[in-house]
Amino acid sequence: MNRRDLLRFAFGVPLLAPSVAITLAPPVMAGQEVAQARPPAKKARPPKLVMIDPGHGGHDPGAIGRYHNTFEKDVVLDISKEMARLIGRNAGTNVVLTRDSDTFIELPQRRQMARQAKADLFISIHADSAPNRNARGLSAYTLAEKASDDFAAAIAKQENLAGGLGLDMGDLDENVAAILVDLAARHTRTAALHAKQSIISGAGKDIRLLDNPMRAANFAVLKAPEVPSLLIETGFLSNKQDEQLLRDSSARKRIAGILARELSAVLAAAPFA
Repeated sequence: MNRRDLLRFAFGVPLLAPSVAITLAPPVMAGQEVAQARPPAKKARPPKLVMIDPGHGGHDPGAIGRYHNTFEKDVVLDISKEMARLIGRNAGTNVVLTRDSDTFIELPQRRQMARQAKADLFISIHADSAPNRNARGLSAYTLAEKASDDFAAAIAKQENLAGGLGLDMGDLDENVAAILVDLAARHTRTAALHAKQSIISGAGKDIRLLDNPMRAANFAVLKAPEVPSLLIETGFLSNKQDEQLLRDSSARKRIAGILARELSAVLAAAPFA
C-alpha cells in the first residue's frame, strides 16, 4: 500500500487533487432564465470483492481425520469452490479463490494476494484438529495478538508458519506512520469483528456451532493490515461426528450454502457497503 492509498484508507476521504483553474460563469442578464442546476451523477459503485482461501493444499494436507484419514485440504477446497460459485451469482459481487486446485501456497503469499486484489473481505476456510476430541461444530476467528483462550491459541499455533504485517510506509515520519497504521488496523478489526458476529449469528440458526464459536488468536494468514480477515473452522477432523459430516458431499454443500448466504449478507451491509 503506498502512502497516498493508506492516507485515503485511514481517513476515509479522498485526497485533494492538484489545483485547477477556476472559470467564472458569465453574469445572467435581465429576462434570462437561470438553468436548473442538475445534481452530479452518482458514480457506479464498484463490485465488492471477497477472497476465499481454502487452507493447506499440495504437499500440506492440513489436519488428517482421526477415524477415516480425511484430508483437510480436500474438504475445504470443495466447500470453498461451492461458496465461490454461490456468492458469484450475486450482482455486484466478485469472488476470487486463492487456490482452485490441489496446490500449496505459503501463508504470507495468501494474505498478499488479498492485499493486491484489494479485497473487501478475506475468508480462510479450515477443518483443523482440535486440542480435544470432543470439540465439534463451526466457529470463526479474527486476529488478536493475544488469543482469546487456550483453545484459540492452540488452533492458531498449528496453522501458523510465518507472521508480520509487511506494511511499507516509505519515508513517512515514524510517529505519523504509527498513527496511520493504528487507524487502518482499527478499521480492519472493526470490519472483521462485524463479519464474524454476523456470520456466526446467522449460521447458528441452521448448523451446529462450537461452544463459544467466536474467538480470536494470532493467525498469520489474517495479518493483511487493510483487509478485514477471518478464519472459519467448518468443523474438526479430530472429532468422529464432524469428520463423518465433512466426508459427506451433501453436507459440505449445505455448509457452503449457509456460509455463502451469510457472507453475501455481510457484503451487502456496512461497513462493506
